[in-house]
Amino acid sequence: MKRLLAALSLTICALAQAQPYPARPVRIVVPFPPGGPTDIVARLMSQKMAEGLKQPVVVENRAGAGGVLGTEFVAKAPADGYTLLMGTIGGLAVSMSLLPDRGYDTLRDFASISQAVNVTSILVTHPSVPVKSVQELVALARVHPGKLNYGSSGSGTVTHLAGELLKLMGRVNIVHVPYKGGALALTAIISGEVDLTYENSLIIVPHIKSGKVRALGVTGAQRSKLLPDLPSIAEALPGYGASGWYGLVAPAATPKDVLARLNAEAVRALRSPDVAEKLSGQGAEPAPGSPGEFAAFIRAEIEKWSKVVKAANMKAG
Repeated sequence: MKRLLAALSLTICALAQAQPYPARPVRIVVPFPPGGPTDIVARLMSQKMAEGLKQPVVVENRAGAGGVLGTEFVAKAPADGYTLLMGTIGGLAVSMSLLPDRGYDTLRDFASISQAVNVTSILVTHPSVPVKSVQELVALARVHPGKLNYGSSGSGTVTHLAGELLKLMGRVNIVHVPYKGGALALTAIISGEVDLTYENSLIIVPHIKSGKVRALGVTGAQRSKLLPDLPSIAEALPGYGASGWYGLVAPAATPKDVLARLNAEAVRALRSPDVAEKLSGQGAEPAPGSPGEFAAFIRAEIEKWSKVVKAANMKAG
């Protein structure tokens, strides 16, 4: 009887392996709580990807440690194409130099599928700060080193990185004031508690239009569609770029044919007009590409931000 059961088990396993991918639901792990921008992007993509995969694509939120817990969970998951990660600049790139005890190595433990989106932020000042452009800000900061400050959503976050990159490239001394989340940093700039901050374009545009804050530039290499007349910071500091981004990755040993299938469905989802329109409404620009392109992009981001982390002596908060 034992031999019969063993043979039956092997037969079932063989049949399961012989089934074309995907044979059951796929999950996308979001390493943050529900309702945030990463979660929104994942859910928009999952709905469209499910149509092509002919299987449910469910989003599972595994928040904690600024995205590190969910990222580590996927790094150690079975490499079968059924557990994916909506990774971020923080978890996949910045953590490599900022968090030595993170429990995973991006380049060793993940296989790229496709970048999903770029998320541009806007550098804003309180109206009391006597500058109207990035050039004027840099000039003022050079005349008064250490007098200006900028708020971020926390040490090691994209807004912190954006501020430190501005300091390095502009050769200025502006004091960093970390807050526990973007909501507190937003309140601080509106109240005048801090002089500067970086905020998601979708969130900050209403406050710009109401005059509560003054916009100086966008963090992306290109101007924002939401404020096409606003220059990019790179127009004043050539080479500057500090956009956030998200993208799909899988455990490293995932079969190449499975990665190719997932890439095809992710790209199709991101290029569909309805998804692209909804993403743009969230302040995110679709950025679909091949697994190789995303892998090269991640490598470049790790190298770029490791230099900023080291030069600025950044510490995780």
